[in-house]
Amino acid sequence: MTTAQTREQVFALIQAHLADELDVQPTAIADGTRFKEDLEADSLDLYTLVQELEDTYGVSMSDEQAARILTVGQAVEFVLAHQHGAADGRA
Repeated sequence: MTTAQTREQVFALIQAHLADELDVQPTAIADGTRFKEDLEADSLDLYTLVQELEDTYGVSMSDEQAARILTVGQAVEFVLAHQHGAADGRA
């Protein structure tokens, strides 16, 4: 019934996207993996990821919010928190 994705689904999409974009093994990407320090992602890589999340999950992320997301797990949590807000909008 709901269009909300599970944590595993969101993580898998982010993991696959990063592995493809940054040419790293998916197994090298875990919840605590840091975008800049561990994956050597630059600002363009992160911008592309934000666009992917916005397009795929219908979430909106400001530059300020994006700047606070430093790990893969934080990105997953952001998507889950914001997609549930949209999915659970009943009174």
